[in-house]
Amino acid sequence: MTPYTVLILLVVAERFAELAVARRNGAWSRARGGREYGGGHYPVMVGLHTLFLLGCLVEPWAAHRPFLPWLGRPALALTLAAQALRWWCVATLGPRWHTRVLIVPGLPLVTSGPYRYLRHPNYVAVVAEGIALPLVHTAWLTALCFTLLNAALLTVRIRCESAALAPSRALPGPGAVS
Repeated sequence: MTPYTVLILLVVAERFAELAVARRNGAWSRARGGREYGGGHYPVMVGLHTLFLLGCLVEPWAAHRPFLPWLGRPALALTLAAQALRWWCVATLGPRWHTRVLIVPGLPLVTSGPYRYLRHPNYVAVVAEGIALPLVHTAWLTALCFTLLNAALLTVRIRCESAALAPSRALPGPGAVS
């Protein structure tokens, strides 16, 4: 299980890197009049993602889950693809990428990069990772629980973003935040 533990620790390090980028980008947005929406669901999101990573570590060990190459290798490939998509979103949005719903009024809609093809590509990465990362080491219960809870959370999050970006507010489209 050691290589899997290293993988999870690398994902944890990646999350800290995301938070550093989000903190810097949040300062940039606030300096330009950015306003946060839906801050109440943010702690729930942080808690869910923290429990997800803990579940990825604990379930294989506690439930004596085996590594199944036929499942683990494709799951690892999907996990890596999800990371690539996530960072493509970060690079495309630049200082407009956040972990919060933080909107800067008047910025044009981002329609390049993955936003050319998908409305919320960052969430596609989150969903793919939520299924794939635990399955690298057969943590199917973590994958199932996270996927169900994350679906409920994303329903709230996407509704919040849509309201924040509504044309009646004269704000940019969905590419500005996710």
